[in-house]
Amino acid sequence: MNKVINAGICSYGMSGKLFHAPFLQAHPGYALKAIVERHNQDSKERYPDAKLYRSVEELCADPELDLIVVNTPTHLHYEQAKLVLNSGKHMVVEKPFAVTAAQAEEIAQLAAEKNLFISVYQNRRYDGDFRAVKEVIDRGWLGDLREAEIRYDRYRPAFSGKAHKEGDMPGAGIIYDLSPHLVDQAVQLFGFPKALFTDVWRMRPDVVANDYFEILFYYDTLRVRLKATCIARESLYAYTIHGMKGSFLQQRSDLQEIRLQEGVKPSLDNWCDAPSKPDGLLHTEINGEVVRQETTSGPGNYMGYYDDVYKALTGAGPNPVPAADGIRNMRIIDAAILSAKERRVVSL
Repeated sequence: MNKVINAGICSYGMSGKLFHAPFLQAHPGYALKAIVERHNQDSKERYPDAKLYRSVEELCADPELDLIVVNTPTHLHYEQAKLVLNSGKHMVVEKPFAVTAAQAEEIAQLAAEKNLFISVYQNRRYDGDFRAVKEVIDRGWLGDLREAEIRYDRYRPAFSGKAHKEGDMPGAGIIYDLSPHLVDQAVQLFGFPKALFTDVWRMRPDVVANDYFEILFYYDTLRVRLKATCIARESLYAYTIHGMKGSFLQQRSDLQEIRLQEGVKPSLDNWCDAPSKPDGLLHTEINGEVVRQETTSGPGNYMGYYDDVYKALTGAGPNPVPAADGIRNMRIIDAAILSAKERRVVSL
């Protein structure tokens, strides 16, 4: 890799520590040059050569940087994305793209006017469990699909202390935190829905923002439910897919986040182990024979995202998650919020 892309990160919270800095450091096509920490200097322990800035404004003013990762709280994406683009830098922006589709469209238009690159960070496309589901569907093993459910269950019965996620501010709530993953995966698997209906709720008494949602996607011959909750001490299958020939059930079993928390360093190779025991169940008919068997997903690799971004920036491949994908997902989330507010089906 001859070209090296100098990168900076807008925040060194959880996403910066786990999902961005390790990958930019480990990929041979990038150089992690700068990190923003407003008050601390934790990044110096692992990245002593990276410059430490106290504001996104300082980061954007660094003439050495080619690419900036906007991984700050959702309500800051709109203003900070514009700041990055107006400084002439390419950009990766965390999901959700912005608080509204209108904001996302404005950011994309600014990037187009300045001929700058934007990619939305949808790392769950690179999960091993999701890829197992996609392979089963792509192979046509289930026949014509009729019903599907994608869940993201957590057990967090008390307030996390993070106001930008669970407080009273724009972009807070589980609908912004987790639905971008589920919406993106559903559209990747099944296409853009024709309409939707949503139930959004606040289950925990000490939390201001919503912490539960259920979204129903309507297609001509398919129904897809997306669901997330914060009080699931015992999780169900994360993916349930039913077709006219059979069913596939898949647990949320990708181990990358766990391994990153343990300090494992990622690489372009398969750095994360696959599940040690079966995590799926396939019950269908293949070549006229009924098959019911346990399955085990392969390893995922989030480095695939940053490798795809590198290829896109160097002209060797397409943008893995272009702005149009982020706008499309925000249109769905906007419609879901409207549906919950007005208690009605919203056409897309």
